[in-house]
Amino acid sequence: MNRFSDRLGAEGLKLRRARSEILQVNVGKLCNLTCMHCHVNAGPKRKEIMTRETIDRIIDWLAKTDIAIVDLTGGAPEMIPDFRYFLERICALQPRRHVIDRCNLTILLECGYEGLAEFLAAKKVEIIASMPCYSAENVDAQRGEGVFDGSITALRLLNSLGYGV
Repeated sequence: MNRFSDRLGAEGLKLRRARSEILQVNVGKLCNLTCMHCHVNAGPKRKEIMTRETIDRIIDWLAKTDIAIVDLTGGAPEMIPDFRYFLERICALQPRRHVIDRCNLTILLECGYEGLAEFLAAKKVEIIASMPCYSAENVDAQRGEGVFDGSITALRLLNSLGYGV
């Protein structure tokens, strides 16, 4: 036993888990940005990414659960080669799962990712994005030159697709 369990027992309480509602999947450390504050030290030179085999194993497991929400994070989740495949597989599950993409926004504007915003909208993927500050100077200092303007452009693109309106 551990001290926490012992303390609960002394209070007449039991340690038990609640129903799992959200599966958060970190798909890797590859990212188009190199943010000073990144907790996983992601960046464009990182090679750690989830394989299709791992994706298939996750989907096979997820299909046997009643987990309603799948939260994709990274790095930039969209940069793994099988990102769209992963989303297609999740969205094909019954009952339908709610999918969250933790997006840095600027990836939506990168060469090679054309149509990604439209794909996410068509799949009804919730996008969670953040900016560390409201000023271009601070955002660019933390995330890289031009990231503030790119993020605003990406937000406008998402708004045109029905996000946030």
